[in-house]
Amino acid sequence: MKKFLSYAALTLIVFLFLSPGMALAQVDDHAAAPVLPIGKMGAGLGAGLVAIGAGLGIGRFAAAAAESIARQPSAAESITGAVNLPLFLLEGVAIIGLVVCILIVLLG
Repeated sequence: MKKFLSYAALTLIVFLFLSPGMALAQVDDHAAAPVLPIGKMGAGLGAGLVAIGAGLGIGRFAAAAAESIARQPSAAESITGAVNLPLFLLEGVAIIGLVVCILIVLLG
């Protein structure tokens, strides 16, 4: 987990240093060159973070369920039933987050 946080912090620092340079890009008056859209880059970064968070959450649920079933195989049905609802809710939140990021890119 510490390695993941260090990579996330490094990525954030790189984006913070690159963003002002891209936001202040010079546009030639004669050419219709658009400035790089920072909001769309943020939506892409948000979609990536949503996918990473959902993957980590689903992985923890699955690992806990597998460990519980390994300790008590007789309770496998009840453990599986108790884990399914939070997994579905977590997956739904991830899908909603990705849809919001896609809408930002398409409508923004």
